Amino acid sequence: MGSPTAIEIVQEFWRLMSTNDFKRVARVLSPGFVLEWPQSKERIRGSDRFVKMNEEYPANGPWEFTLDRLVGNDSEVVTDVMVTDGTISARAITFFTVSAGKIDRIVEFWPYPYEPHENRAHLVEPM
Repeated sequence: MGSPTAIEIVQEFWRLMSTNDFKRVARVLSPGFVLEWPQSKERIRGSDRFVKMNEEYPANGPWEFTLDRLVGNDSEVVTDVMVTDGTISARAITFFTVSAGKIDRIVEFWPYPYEPHENRAHLVEPM
């Protein structure tokens, strides 16, 4: 059996995130791992900082991750994930770059829901 694919590595990332044992997540991150959040203009370098950030993030309970969609190729994967701690719910659109069996880079967007604009009400239907 060959090396895990980029898709399998990202699936393992989300499985490990669901354990809430963030030190275990570091196993799938490369030594030069970088996480970027363009909306807040923040960058986290290194798996140690990634682990610490997740351990210190305020939560009302264990984090749950529901993978709604995953698409990818040999080196890039994109996921659409719902995240909740039982009180707060959010959506994350995450772009992964994978090489040599590890995640090198994540660029993640946290879109916020908003009310639809009235000017297009005659063209749309509610979801």
